[in-house]
Amino acid sequence: MQHLNGNESSNVIVIQDAQTNPAKPTNETKTRVVTLDVFRGLTIAVMILVDDAGGKWPQINHSPWNGCTLADFVMPFFLFIVGVAIALSFKRITEMAPAIKKVILRTLKLLFWGILLQGGYSHAPDDLSYGVNMKRIRWCGILQRIALAYLVVSLVEITTAKARPTNLPSERFAIFKLYIWHWLVGLCVFLIYFAITYGLYVPDWHFVVHDEDSQDIGKSFTIDIWGLRTPFLLLEWMGMNAMLIFVMAAQAIFPAFVNGWYYETPNNTLVHWIQKHIFIKVWHSRRVGLLLYVLFGEILFWGIVAGICHQFGIYWKL
Repeated sequence: MQHLNGNESSNVIVIQDAQTNPAKPTNETKTRVVTLDVFRGLTIAVMILVDDAGGKWPQINHSPWNGCTLADFVMPFFLFIVGVAIALSFKRITEMAPAIKKVILRTLKLLFWGILLQGGYSHAPDDLSYGVNMKRIRWCGILQRIALAYLVVSLVEITTAKARPTNLPSERFAIFKLYIWHWLVGLCVFLIYFAITYGLYVPDWHFVVHDEDSQDIGKSFTIDIWGLRTPFLLLEWMGMNAMLIFVMAAQAIFPAFVNGWYYETPNNTLVHWIQKHIFIKVWHSRRVGLLLYVLFGEILFWGIVAGICHQFGIYWKL
């Protein structure tokens, strides 16, 4: 008899056979792809870097219209991670209904956090006020877009998993025939995207053209194969607790909380004091000081926090 174990920490669904493993028929098999954790941690770190230092370093900030900068890789990286996690999670499915229920529930959670954190309700970290005009709410932030992509791709993967053969045929173009529904859905999304992008008239759109050279930062990590785990432990910890760091650091909830405790004036807070006296004044440059603050005061700090949480088994799961 088989049963389904969902490992929430790794998003990997594992099938265990109770007859072949009678001693531990209900235990979770904690299988994680370390490379994916490291890549997720790297993406979170890059997101914090470009969000908090991009204002002073336009070379890494989002390209307003054409071109490609470091910040423009963050969203594709997140979508790539989600796609790999989906393939691992639904590699083996015993029952379709529970899997679909899990996908819908996780999608709703992502939409909720996306609207709450990126819809305009929070003005963190410097503006301590809250609230958003419903006419100007941002419905399609990063988490909301990831949620919709996750929903569509997961449903396609779940509904077509049993129809695919387990072994790839040796004939030409077999990979296209094997994933024919994936290709068709991808083509439909592609056509809809281009139709909206080039067919929708936006009269009040303004953009600035930058001629800066694009940066090729594509990396190929084979940590699981080469065993190079120790040098990337910080990123691995961040990747294992990505939601915690995304909310507290990337969405500035933690610094906003700290800034809520100020002395005499709202600008006289612990966060501003650290930025000014430990980084900016020491290097006599606001640009360099802010960059170092983001690297050490935020990315390194949250990497250590994630490591401590990992040691105690604390994870923010969806």
